[in-house]
Amino acid sequence: MRLIVAILALLLSAQAAAENLYRAEDYRPLTADRRAQRVGDILTILVMENSSASATAGTKTDKTVDASLKLVSPNHQRGYGVGVDDAYDGNGKIARTGRLLAQLSVVVTSVEPNGDLRVQGEQLLELNGEKQTINLEGRVRPVDIGEGNTLPSNRLADARITYVGDGVLADNQTKGWLTRLISLFLRLI
Repeated sequence: MRLIVAILALLLSAQAAAENLYRAEDYRPLTADRRAQRVGDILTILVMENSSASATAGTKTDKTVDASLKLVSPNHQRGYGVGVDDAYDGNGKIARTGRLLAQLSVVVTSVEPNGDLRVQGEQLLELNGEKQTINLEGRVRPVDIGEGNTLPSNRLADARITYVGDGVLADNQTKGWLTRLISLFLRLI
C-alpha cells in the first residue's frame, strides 16, 4: 500500500505537459475551400498565351544637285555642267506570332504581406528525344483563383513564362557556325 501511495504522490507532484492538438495556422475545416493559400500549396495555372507583333518601316529620300557654269569670251562660248543625283528607297517589315497552351501545376513559395501568393513551377516534357521545358513564376491574388484551384495565366502578375525546346528539332532551327560566319562576312561587305 505504501508503494501505491508513493507512486501516486510521485505522479501528482510531476507537472503534466500536453501539447494542443489544434494549431490555428494549419487548421482547415472539412467544408473549407481547397484553394491554394499557404506556402507549399499547389495551384494549377492554365497557360493560354497569344502574342503577336509587327513592325513596318519605309524610307524614301531624293536628292538632286545641279550646277552649271558658262564662260563667255569674245572668241568662244563654253558651258560646263555638273549634276549629282541621289535616290534611296527602302522598306522593311517584321512579323512574329507565338502561341502557348498548357496546364502547369505550381507551388506557393511565399505569401506577401498583402496576402498575394508568390508561385513557381516547372514542367519537363520529353517526346521522341525532344525535351521541352516550361518555367513559370509570378504573383497571384487569392481572389482570382477559381473554384477548381485554377488560375488563367492572364491573371498572373509579374509573370515570367519561358518555353524552351532542346533536341534535334531545336538544333535544326538554329543556324550552324559556318552559316553564321558567312552571314557575318556578307554583312560586312
